Amino acid sequence: MNNKLHGPLFLAILSTLMAFASLSTDIYLPAMPMMATELKGDVELTVTGFLIGFALAQLVWGPVSDALGRRIPLFIGMAMFIVGSAGCALSADIQQMVFWRVFQAFGACTGPMLARAMIRDSFTRIRSAQMLSTLLFIMAIAPIAGPLVGGQIIKVSSWHTVFWLLVVIGLFMFLSLFTLPETLPQEERVKASLPGAFRNYLALLRNRLFMRYTLCLTFFYVAAYAFMTGSPFVYIDFFGVAPQYYGWLFALNIVGVMGVSLINRRLVLHFPLEKLLKFAVIISALATLTLACCVKLQLGGIIAVVITVFLFFSMNGVIAANSTTAALDAVPSLAGSASALIGSLQYGSGIISTLLLAFFYDGTPWTMSWIMLLFTIASVVTLLLPMSASTSAPEISVATGRSKHSWYNSRQ
Repeated sequence: MNNKLHGPLFLAILSTLMAFASLSTDIYLPAMPMMATELKGDVELTVTGFLIGFALAQLVWGPVSDALGRRIPLFIGMAMFIVGSAGCALSADIQQMVFWRVFQAFGACTGPMLARAMIRDSFTRIRSAQMLSTLLFIMAIAPIAGPLVGGQIIKVSSWHTVFWLLVVIGLFMFLSLFTLPETLPQEERVKASLPGAFRNYLALLRNRLFMRYTLCLTFFYVAAYAFMTGSPFVYIDFFGVAPQYYGWLFALNIVGVMGVSLINRRLVLHFPLEKLLKFAVIISALATLTLACCVKLQLGGIIAVVITVFLFFSMNGVIAANSTTAALDAVPSLAGSASALIGSLQYGSGIISTLLLAFFYDGTPWTMSWIMLLFTIASVVTLLLPMSASTSAPEISVATGRSKHSWYNSRQ
């Protein structure tokens, strides 16, 4: 195996790529109330637009990366991200902002999608879970630093400066891609036409084991995005937290993710991924149930919200790594397309959150709370539903005709 795959530079670049979704949104969360006033529109739609672009584009980039390798799509995607970020900075109204956010997302989505695929290209099942936990730990710097940096920027400048900063970050990442090795050899690339490769999505959707873990993660992220999109208004508008301090409250949750990610690295060596995943989703559901009860009964104020959200969010350190690893392990011969579908549903799930918040937000934490509760329960139900024994049968790639077990055994 290429020594570069074990180097700190490789991990640092993949971690930053994994963070592009949260970085692109979290950094301007403190500025959302200001943007809503200046752009005269529903600023939540800028998150919705980004997630729509992020979800749809991955379905294109997945088959492309299975056919062309991982590096070429990354270069194209990063260039699109830079242009889209500049367009956001220059936007004068909400319509322009939403358009450029969609464009920005078409490039940003290549980061986390192909980082996951490169890990699955390179490592075995347990090692992949460990590597993803490591990446989650490192990438957590972005959602911690993002709101903090964004809050300080709008204290001394405008929200436009936030997006110019993203342009600079995009340029830096474009240059760093030259150091990445290609992890998908020519002989393992999909030889079918792209339309044929797109048919692989039908096979993935019919694979019940793959969809079980993918939907578990998807529903969890609907709840997570409900908090990420709703928390600026809950903390800043409802509880009166100053924008420059909002980032500290948001960062607290990411510290929990980092801690649990480190613990998960060790736990996967001693417990089955599935058992750890079930434990994590049940804990997250209990946390959101407590949150909803406290908000509805007006108990505990902001302290209750902070504590219960911290417990919920920390479980992402187990759920994201283990569900992704288990899902990709179900269809290893289609790592690019499978990673694309996972990412499309995972980040596209935020569209549900933002739309529900836009339509039902009542100026209190209640809307955010019941959305989080509803979808964490859905995550638990999805994971605990019984499955037939036939689900574990080998899957065949539509485009390549390869058995999953022959590919997997070659990686052991």
